[in-house]
Amino acid sequence: MEEIVKKPEIKRVTRDLPPAHYLFNIESFSLLVNTGVEKYESHAFEVGGYNWRLSLYPNGNKKSNGNGFISLYLQIEDTEKLPRTWEVNVNFRFFILDQIRDKYLTIEESDGVIKRFYQMKNEWGIVQLLSLDHFNDASNGYLVDDTCTFGVEIFVIKQTGKLECLSMIKEPPNNTITFRLENYSYSYSDSYSSHVQTIGDSKWKLLVYPRGNVVWRNLSLSLFLELVEAYNLPPKRKVYAQYKLRVKDRYNSKNNKELTGANWFTAVSYQWGYQNFMLLWDLQDKSKNYLVNDTLIVEAQIIIVSKVKLLL
Repeated sequence: MEEIVKKPEIKRVTRDLPPAHYLFNIESFSLLVNTGVEKYESHAFEVGGYNWRLSLYPNGNKKSNGNGFISLYLQIEDTEKLPRTWEVNVNFRFFILDQIRDKYLTIEESDGVIKRFYQMKNEWGIVQLLSLDHFNDASNGYLVDDTCTFGVEIFVIKQTGKLECLSMIKEPPNNTITFRLENYSYSYSDSYSSHVQTIGDSKWKLLVYPRGNVVWRNLSLSLFLELVEAYNLPPKRKVYAQYKLRVKDRYNSKNNKELTGANWFTAVSYQWGYQNFMLLWDLQDKSKNYLVNDTLIVEAQIIIVSKVKLLL
């Protein structure tokens, strides 16, 4: 079955701003046409590290169904200076100045397909840019006093080779931080911290206030998970963690006191947890085995953690 190639649709929109990269003004356009020239090529100009040229067919590119239209092409220059297997990917749009309304008609393929310039294809364009009848009608503003202006914007898409990969890791290895506070009854420091542990690609520690923090001081046990060295995070970078904080019942795990949290940790918000994790009278209740031999065991288990890998 023969494949039917769909002709790309052309999008035409007016705007106030001129093209960012190149304008091509022609005075005495009719005299140019009368010379019988099939196409006229502009001076070369540089955009995105490459040299380009506009190729105008004032009576249309008749070899490509451009009869009765103006045809305009963008061609890449000086390709002999490029590597043998060169390739340049580009998105571009053409312009025609409406001199009466002081606006620019922008013309591009509506699908926005990136055009690949390479050794066997060094020019792309629009065969039926604008009909000659519409262009030659002075009331439309494109050809006034036998003068017209074309233009182009070119956006070169360069592969930088940079890749960022964000992974949400469920049950990462080595994901539980355990802290033992012995001689709880004789612990006089306001807070204690666990060892630092790497989970995902971030460093974490558990922060324990045995007799509460701030408004819950002497009322509750306060527990927090801290992202260590959060100040080293790049601007706007954040790390996600879903976690469980728990106080262990030494003899019956079903009686563990456990709360779950889920937060984004940043350079500013680097500690998350609970001021009122557990009331002290409940913690010190001898029937519940939270304190055995005057030792408190607290854990932080990270269930899900985000990890970022940069490939530069």
